[in-house]
Amino acid sequence: MADTILLERAGDIATVVLNRPEKLNALTKPMWQRLGDVFLELSGDDAVRCIVLRGAGEKAFAPGNDISEFERERANVEQARAYGAVMTRTIEAIGGCRHPVVAQIHGVCVGGGLEIAGLADIRICGESSRFGVPINKLGLVMAYAEIGALIRLAGESVALEILLEGRVFGAAEALQKGLVTRVVPDAQVAAEAGATARRIADGAPLVARWHKQFAHRLRDAAALTAAELEEGYACYGTEDFRIGREAFLAKAKPGFKGR
Repeated sequence: MADTILLERAGDIATVVLNRPEKLNALTKPMWQRLGDVFLELSGDDAVRCIVLRGAGEKAFAPGNDISEFERERANVEQARAYGAVMTRTIEAIGGCRHPVVAQIHGVCVGGGLEIAGLADIRICGESSRFGVPINKLGLVMAYAEIGALIRLAGESVALEILLEGRVFGAAEALQKGLVTRVVPDAQVAAEAGATARRIADGAPLVARWHKQFAHRLRDAAALTAAELEEGYACYGTEDFRIGREAFLAKAKPGFKGR
């Protein structure tokens, strides 16, 4: 299934593509597996500074899982448990990725597609994009790993509104609910996502990883340890801090090295 999850590299920016446009990029179990593999690979690659995640074409990011697959892959509790383990691994791989992730959202982004896009750090969509999780019409629940990400993104009240009503809604409402970061004209989604990724990649990569690590750690109500507090000053001992400081004083563009 490697051809249904594409990995493209352009210098320090990686692009991951859900590549099943004939099905609006509907997700299958092998796609979930491969998507997790790719994100684990990228997370361990220090040459990566930003990841763009998108669906192939301009009609959809993803409409969720391919329901036609359920009869053979998700027809009973045992099969659903195995399928869920694959999904949970991938959700953790994307959510735990060390590098910043930008979701480039064209068109439909519902169900599992919204789950995946919601794991990105920045989510950019077009004005005609559509969102929602209408799984109540299928008699399905959003399991713990999946609903946790939605609650972190939009809050419990909004998450329950989305799940209980099963309504599909537009980009303006998605922005108001916090599901997306930015809405732009449809024709500008790719350019805006690319420019966003470039701005991130031009910054100090260690700083981006630290900021993401710190933000994720603060989801936990446990008190920060002395070692964790100390890590907030580690940047001052990096070569990139010297490079950034000198470039700022010289009014020049810094060439960060990631060390």
